[in-house]
Formats: sequence, C-alpha cells, structure tokens
Amino acid sequence: MTQNNSNWERIYAIITWANMTTNYFARYIGLPYGENLYQIKRGNNGISRDVAERIVARFPEISKAWILTGEGSMFASNSSGALQIPFYNCDIETSLRNIDSIKPSSVMFIPQLGHCDMAMVYNGQAMGHATPPGTVVIIKKTDTDAIILGDEYVVVCEKFVTLRKLRAAETRSDIKLVAGDRKHFDDMTVAVADIEALYHVEGKLIINN
Repeated sequence: MTQNNSNWERIYAIITWANMTTNYFARYIGLPYGENLYQIKRGNNGISRDVAERIVARFPEISKAWILTGEGSMFASNSSGALQIPFYNCDIETSLRNIDSIKPSSVMFIPQLGHCDMAMVYNGQAMGHATPPGTVVIIKKTDTDAIILGDEYVVVCEKFVTLRKLRAAETRSDIKLVAGDRKHFDDMTVAVADIEALYHVEGKLIINN
C-alpha cells in the first residue's frame, strides 16, 4: 500500500489479516472501546503513535512505520521469525491439554496466519467432510466473548477437548457444539462458564490421501 491509502484501510487490512472483528481487535490491542477505531474509520482521527505501538506490541510482524505512514510493506523486514507457527504432529483432541510439555515437531511458515499460536493434527471424525481426519488445523487462543457463531473452534472443558462448530444455544449462558457429521455424532451443549480454554480455527490444511 502507498501513502495515498487512508488510515482506515491500513487498520482494516490488519484486522482482516488477524481474522478479528473491529471490537475484538480493539480489546485485543488494549483499547477499551472499538469507538477509538471507528473514529479513524470516519476520518475524524488519524492513527496515533499510541495505537500503532499497541498494534505492534501484539503483532510484532507488522511494520509500525507502515501503520503510521502507509509507506513500505505491511510486514516488518525482520518479521520472518515471528511468522513461524509451531507445528505439533499429534492429535489436537488428546494432546492439546498437555501442550506445554510437548516440543514442536517443526514450524510452518504461513505469513497470512503468522499471528496464530500453533498447528496440530485433527484425527477426529465428528466434523465429517468439513474437517476430515488427518487435517492440520491452525489455531489461535481466544475468549468466549469473541465467539463467531458458525466458525470452528477447539473447546477445552474439564471432561473433554473437541473440535466443533459453535452455534447459539437456547440460553445465553450456554453454547451449542455442532458436529459436521450429524448422522453419526450428536450435538453438545455446554455452559460457557465451563469452557476452560477456547481456540479459533484460523486455517486448515486438508491432506488428500
């Protein structure tokens, strides 16, 4: 992008790359309200150095100079290390809970997903053709208040770890975990308060055998 691009176009490019909503992105970088960014969108404010530094603190692979001026590349020239995603060649549903004691098998280099926390193998069958066994899923830890209904998540509860699509339940205190193969697997409903950890599936690498 060049300097002729608007301030909001640069902010929006980062939000889209991070696969977040504007409000969640604002909270993620430490802004109390999404209104700070909407003022930039409306053209009322420019991009302050404080906002740029907050973004770079969370996403070191993004160039602060580009955020402020639009000159050069969106990604910092020395960001290749930050874009490496640890890959664990083990089943996500049985191994994620013990991830701190497992060493990565290798790293993946996917610039568009460099903000993700890790990649693991999904060997389950509940998701059917949408995410078949053997799929490498690339995930990022998130909060329950940032759930995007209809997206796939890895849900960690006390008694299980599962990959499912999330849907609204009958009550706001619950969330429905929907299987892709609903012929052989039942949907599940859990209390949001019982979710110990939540990972958004940011990308998938489906291996065709």
